[in-house]
Amino acid sequence: MAAPTVFYLDEIPEPGGIAVLDGPEGRHAATVRRIRVGEAISLSDGRGVVAETEVVAAQKNQLELLVCDRGRAEAASPAVTVVQALPKSERSELAVELMTESGADVVIPWQAARCVSNWEAKADKGVAKWRVAARGAARQSRRAYIPEVTALHRTPEVVAAVRAAKAQGAVVAALHESGTGSFTGLPWAAAPAVMLIVGPEGGLDDAELTALAAAGADVVRLGPTVLRTSTAAAVALGALGALTARW
Repeated sequence: MAAPTVFYLDEIPEPGGIAVLDGPEGRHAATVRRIRVGEAISLSDGRGVVAETEVVAAQKNQLELLVCDRGRAEAASPAVTVVQALPKSERSELAVELMTESGADVVIPWQAARCVSNWEAKADKGVAKWRVAARGAARQSRRAYIPEVTALHRTPEVVAAVRAAKAQGAVVAALHESGTGSFTGLPWAAAPAVMLIVGPEGGLDDAELTALAAAGADVVRLGPTVLRTSTAAAVALGALGALTARW
């Protein structure tokens, strides 16, 4: 039997209570998915709380759900932050969807030097689209945690984030074909936290590589082939699932 579909609700009642799923989530459940009375639905607040429910009433854009059980899902460890240089517009949200389905915990959009896309005049709009993409992909992959998508970062802010992560003991990997080390050679098994840095289609420029390395990042090759910026994070997250205790 397939696992119940996951929908998100900010506040989930205790077992025996009635949860009302409305707004965009309710519309998607009732109108798009055509979920009906008697069906089972999993609810999550996107921050780890999960509940098993049964539909007891259905309207056009709203469901009423009896909460049968409620608990908390354990977060994956080590937590992974992805610094993602802005991909081309047609692949931008795809990158977020793929890394969300692959387990990213925090996504930092980065206006790198060689990005084709430029969010300087529309940062809020771009971040909002990424948050919607992350939420949808989290639902698709039945995640109890929706990744946090931060505000747009410029290179000095990314460098500062690398320094802060290293100060807390994280392993920070800047993925680049010029890297002299290999991804698998880093001490992933003992990492308390991870930061992955993915450059744009044109690659990281020399100044960015120098600044990231000076801040403590290891510049490494992910594998024998050159990947698109929109897929590199998902591939790296898959490798981390096997190289750490995340899986």
